[in-house]
Amino acid sequence: MNDSYPIRKSYSKYSEKPRSLLERFTDLISPEPESRGELLEILQDAHARNLIDADSLSMIEGVFQVADLCTRDIMVPRAQMDAINIADDPDQFIPFVLEKAHSRYPVYDGNRDNVIGILLAKDLLRYYAEEEFDVRGMLRPSVFIPESKRLNVLLHDFRANHNHIAIVVDEYGGVAGLITIEDVLEQIVGDIEDEYDFDEEEGNIIATSDGGYRVRALTEIEQFNETFGTNHSDDEVDTIGGLVIHRFGRVPHRGEKIRIDDFVFEVLRSDARQVHMLLAKNVPADVVCAPR
Repeated sequence: MNDSYPIRKSYSKYSEKPRSLLERFTDLISPEPESRGELLEILQDAHARNLIDADSLSMIEGVFQVADLCTRDIMVPRAQMDAINIADDPDQFIPFVLEKAHSRYPVYDGNRDNVIGILLAKDLLRYYAEEEFDVRGMLRPSVFIPESKRLNVLLHDFRANHNHIAIVVDEYGGVAGLITIEDVLEQIVGDIEDEYDFDEEEGNIIATSDGGYRVRALTEIEQFNETFGTNHSDDEVDTIGGLVIHRFGRVPHRGEKIRIDDFVFEVLRSDARQVHMLLAKNVPADVVCAPR
């Protein structure tokens, strides 16, 4: 009995060079698409046929979006920047740092157009350990970029320079806002855990010290209604974030507010595609309109 065939088959199996992901991806989209729109349609069709999962499709779409967006599209506007005045004593701004819970803060001298550096929150530990505490000496250099800078170029610069935050300036040299590497990455991978995230065990709705509630945008309307005794309809959208976007008619930016019945919703975090976190306060209309 000739057993050479099985031996050759086994050898072929283990000696064959594995096909790269790029080669398999090329086979998937063959024949070659003639435009980005066609490529996205092919990818969406691949998702519909369970060839790629929803997360992979979302990230690929995010990569395309990053190439189309510029800094001004997702930056935190100047008026909403959490910044520190160098003239303030640490006793004055440390409670502010604890409240905001960011890891980096722009520091300005005189006015917000004069950003002189970046303060890392961890460096403030020295205030409690050293007799002489010099904030100016702890500042890291600030990076300034134009509003028109493309996000894909900015992401490359962040990685190449090991930088995490940049100050955005307008054509006249004034500070227009700030942007972080997390803001850019969220356009690709979606929301990243930050100071507004909390454990799943605590639920989607958390009371705040000022009488409001931090609400995950993905909280179902049914849960919100049960918690607050409201009667928001879920006929058109399923989540509170979807309801807010529907009322705005667009994806709102951080800091924007809207009244829906007896609740005022403030956007705590959002990106170009969706809202992530809201601050909800029960403020009945008759209270707002009542004369003082």
